[in-house]
Amino acid sequence: MSQSLIAALQNPALYPHPVEGFQVIETHISWVLLTGSYVYKVKKPVNFGFLDFTDLDQRRHFCEEELRLNQRLTRDLYLEVLPISGSHEAPQIGGEGPAIEYVLKMRQFPQENLLSAVQARGELTPAHIDELAERIASFHLAAPKVAVEHPLGTADAVMMPVRQNFEQIRPLIGEKADLQQLEALEAWAESSHERLEPLLAKRKQQGFIRECHGDIHLGNATLIDGEVVLFDCIEFNEPFRFTDVYADIAFIAMDLEDRGLKSLSRRLVSQYLEHTGDYEGLELLNFYKAYRALVRAKIALFSLAHQSDAVQKAATLRQYRNYAGLAESYSAIPSPFLVITHGVSASGKSQVALRLVEALGCVRLRSDVERKRLFGEQQQAAQGLQEGIYNADASAATYARLNQLAAAVLHAGFPVVIDATFLKQEQRKAARKVAEETGTPFLILDCHAPEAVIEAWLAQRQAQGGDPSDATMEVVRAQLATREPLDAGEQARSKRIDTDQAASLDGLVEHIRQHLPSV
Repeated sequence: MSQSLIAALQNPALYPHPVEGFQVIETHISWVLLTGSYVYKVKKPVNFGFLDFTDLDQRRHFCEEELRLNQRLTRDLYLEVLPISGSHEAPQIGGEGPAIEYVLKMRQFPQENLLSAVQARGELTPAHIDELAERIASFHLAAPKVAVEHPLGTADAVMMPVRQNFEQIRPLIGEKADLQQLEALEAWAESSHERLEPLLAKRKQQGFIRECHGDIHLGNATLIDGEVVLFDCIEFNEPFRFTDVYADIAFIAMDLEDRGLKSLSRRLVSQYLEHTGDYEGLELLNFYKAYRALVRAKIALFSLAHQSDAVQKAATLRQYRNYAGLAESYSAIPSPFLVITHGVSASGKSQVALRLVEALGCVRLRSDVERKRLFGEQQQAAQGLQEGIYNADASAATYARLNQLAAAVLHAGFPVVIDATFLKQEQRKAARKVAEETGTPFLILDCHAPEAVIEAWLAQRQAQGGDPSDATMEVVRAQLATREPLDAGEQARSKRIDTDQAASLDGLVEHIRQHLPSV
């Protein structure tokens, strides 16, 4: 394909819609023509090993695959694949005659709406992150499962690209410190893979290898009509796309951390887990984050061969070392701990727990979410205060499930905050037993707010909608009347939080760091 075709396509008369002007974006695998209302994407006839677009039928096939795969993620963004007929000098889009090329037509959106651009302006918010987590979770839950007999997704297949990273990086670095760091990372990756092999095999059998996105980062997410939308998934290489869902979420988590947004990365992962309930696979997260960071490190080094300027080379090496350092951070020995909240419904426990997610990397386990995951979306109002999913047996099963999940997350090396009322001493004792059995520190956050404040918060929650809690003031008053206060031993392991007072909340994280020195 010649540049003459791209030049000839910049003719407003070829398009069945007004053209505001042409902007051409060239990547290593495609040309993208922006016209104002629509985008036209043409694949280059290139072969990079991991993709092969040299044949016209292959370019048509992968245009159609890009359309099919991305329509899973978007509404009215990826529109159709059109043939280009005529000649390179006088093309016709969607015309009669033999096709000389194919083009993917998309709806155009402002480039400043990319989440990478939003973040660069300092405008990325927790609300964006929550919506992104929900989008990714919904996508993963609906994504087709890769057949158990398929060769991709096995423990050996997972490790092949990890080893390839080390093989390709080693010849490109020369300094002793860089080589020693790489050697240590390789040893950690091999030992981690050996330890995780049973889990990887189990994930394959249980259907967690799915037809994923393969390239989730802030540059492949945007705002359309005020909503977060994922786009541009990998269409050209099944091994990049047929992967564990954790490899997908790990990429965007790593991307946020590379941008210095560790608190938002933690929030994203915790929110994602609340939607999916996939806590058992959490042990894979740092393994996949390290892999993704080293892919970025390797790509940075690939550009060295084309650079002659010493300043530019130094900048590239600095970029490599930043990513390698990020990968190394995921190999650190974890220091998990267990925190539980204590207090009546709507006393601010969930917001306290969310602070620990963002500041300390806790995984939040919510009783309201896990209760409905166990028993379905029945509403308390239809059942009564002590009936249905809120009866004694259901509550006991819910707390047992929270403790089971907490043990799994602690085993994976992550701190946990269980967001529940824990109004019964028996419930608190069972949680403390989890901490003792896993050898982790334990703390109770004793949450308080005036009854009038709780009533106002409940009204606000009900007006906004979407909260998993079904609590009402009737429920709160019943809880206040029947709760079992902390005994002397529990008080020694607790921290009182007046959730309506900013100073009490502001000192929370520092108190935990003092109480748990390893944090």
